Amino acid sequence: MDQDRFGKFIKNIRKQNNLTQKEFAEKYNVTYQAVSKWENNKNMPDIQLIKQISEDFNISLDSMLDGEYKRKKTNKKIIFYILLVLIIIILLVLLIFKNNDFEFKTLSSNCENFSISGSVSYNDKKTSIYITNIKYCGGIDKTKYNEIECILYESNDTLEKKISSYKYDQEADILLEEFLQNVTFTIDNYKQVCSEYDEDSLYIIINAKNNNDITTSYKIPLSLDENCKNST
Repeated sequence: MDQDRFGKFIKNIRKQNNLTQKEFAEKYNVTYQAVSKWENNKNMPDIQLIKQISEDFNISLDSMLDGEYKRKKTNKKIIFYILLVLIIIILLVLLIFKNNDFEFKTLSSNCENFSISGSVSYNDKKTSIYITNIKYCGGIDKTKYNEIECILYESNDTLEKKISSYKYDQEADILLEEFLQNVTFTIDNYKQVCSEYDEDSLYIIINAKNNNDITTSYKIPLSLDENCKNST
């Protein structure tokens, strides 16, 4: 470890985060004189404290010890593996459907405040529904919600049927945009066949409740790119 480079590195971290030596010292329960010694290459914190600084400022431990600034890539790796798994699942689903003479229709949103990616795959015996990538595009919603439920419905004349739902009710509050990133509907071997769907018979309801027990509701009509009444 290069103590001179480490001292400059600590100083850069502090200044980039608009902290005085006193504020930085209080954060780690040391004196500001100790921070001054770190930055002037007269002393160094112990390894446990270096690890804590690494975690707090999202900097890899190797970068801390080398004195070269590099952001952690953990989040990017997680996103990459999630996308890889999703791609594999989609390819497997497509392969299974292809081997069973399935046809596909694109499912999209008729609501200007939301966009979705989805599809309906079907043959003359069954239908499967896959919906993902639901995005809110109706502006910036910074409200933190403590309870959100996203429900997929099918309507037929005056009858409404709940097909599936995804609910968030954990202790930590969440933004609507963050919640929607995790919502996926996969309904395989659904009893209703595609030829029995009416136009816009599928829709999504989102109910989001904030800390004041005020619930905001959205209805997202869904439609097929082509009616499949006469396709099967």
